[in-house]
Amino acid sequence: MRLRATLGALALRLDGGEGPDEVRAALAEAPAMPIEVEVAGAVDGAVVGALLEAAAERGLEVRFRPPRGERRVFHTEVVDHTLRSGQRVESAGTVVVLGDVNPGAEVVAGGDVIVVGKLRGLAHAGAEGNAGAAIWALELAAKQLRIAGHVAVAPEDAPSPAGPERARVEEGQIVIEPWGRGRG
Repeated sequence: MRLRATLGALALRLDGGEGPDEVRAALAEAPAMPIEVEVAGAVDGAVVGALLEAAAERGLEVRFRPPRGERRVFHTEVVDHTLRSGQRVESAGTVVVLGDVNPGAEVVAGGDVIVVGKLRGLAHAGAEGNAGAAIWALELAAKQLRIAGHVAVAPEDAPSPAGPERARVEEGQIVIEPWGRGRG
């Protein structure tokens, strides 16, 4: 992990060797500036969750960007646009979508699915059988979620999301919980 101040923002490079506590500690001491995140390694979803949580607690804007000229780095694929109906992204690792996943769009990942926007399409985390994978979204409004072999379908009268949420498997079922402000 490398964190440095630039003109108007903090540049944070995640290399894959950092843990959630290390990211939280670095952001706790950082100046109050927007954060530009470059994903340059196999970054665990818990690290991204810790980053987004710590930034939200301090009211800091977070912008993700792929490394210069790259879209896929090791096991993290960064999609730097909204996915529209009919579009599908599939990766053996974690997928980070910097935008919305609209109804009719699909994200299938061997690792976590992280949506920095609204998730209204299909998300399948842990597609290769990893029940420890999770789905993170700033607004989780999907009709169906899949984690490994588990499927959750939203009831027709489901309330609107109250903020960022995470879906994970607990005791053989997908549970959805808020994340941020000390949770996650």
